[in-house]
Amino acid sequence: MQPAPPDFSGLSRADALAAARRFLVASGGAAADARPLLLTALGLDAAEMVRAPEALVSAQDSARLAGFLARRLAREPVSRIIGRRGFWTLDLAVHPDVLDPRADTEALVRLALRLAPDARRILDLGCGSGAILSALLAERPHAFGVGVDLSPAACAAARANLSANGLDGRAGVVRANWTEALAGAFDLIVSNPPYIETAEMALLDADVRLHDPALALDGGPDGLDAYRALLAATPARLAPGGALALEIGWRQRAAVCALAAASGWREAGFEADLGGRDRALAFRRDRPNG
Repeated sequence: MQPAPPDFSGLSRADALAAARRFLVASGGAAADARPLLLTALGLDAAEMVRAPEALVSAQDSARLAGFLARRLAREPVSRIIGRRGFWTLDLAVHPDVLDPRADTEALVRLALRLAPDARRILDLGCGSGAILSALLAERPHAFGVGVDLSPAACAAARANLSANGLDGRAGVVRANWTEALAGAFDLIVSNPPYIETAEMALLDADVRLHDPALALDGGPDGLDAYRALLAATPARLAPGGALALEIGWRQRAAVCALAAASGWREAGFEADLGGRDRALAFRRDRPNG
């Protein structure tokens, strides 16, 4: 049975933060989670916390913080509790039933920016929250982007994040299965597809398994189903000289490269994540598109 959080009412903000840290650590959690949970529960920004650490915590705010701490011990990610996630240079809303963007995915952004510095038309397949498309458009002010996702919740989340970051005037979001509803050609196509092997889904960390949608995670028996679909579908939507950039599981580079080579692609670059593991691959075409 999970321990009950303490009562923080009447404590100073600073003392409440210290108490929340102690509680998380004693319960097997991480002390670092306490600060964002407290700031959100109390409706503070970091500057207000610094300006008035002695201000007292109300009973209402104490109950909210206790609820947040209980949710975190139940393995709900901090980003989902506070409803926000920093990604690239942006602040994104984290929506229920939509993949929570991770720092590892920034490797795909880095690779795409390096690979296609002059891209004017960008396509994000399986766009989820819109994190990747938003980051690319923020860095390429003259580009226009299209996000595609099969999930209605993801399409709504992508539209909301693009709008909140002032990018909706240069982007559209389409509900579709990969490229089926599209026409025209794109200079850069990116995707963070599902790539977890089906048998490994039950072994995922609870923060992921219990809260991220299976549609965004399950890549089929060998984890490669989405790559097969993407490598087959994207040539017809790629402009001459264009590039395809994909996030991969850290052990999948050889397998994805073999699939790509068999269907007329050549590797054009890769990028490691912050842990030094292969995380993104880029390809160009060696033979005519289509």
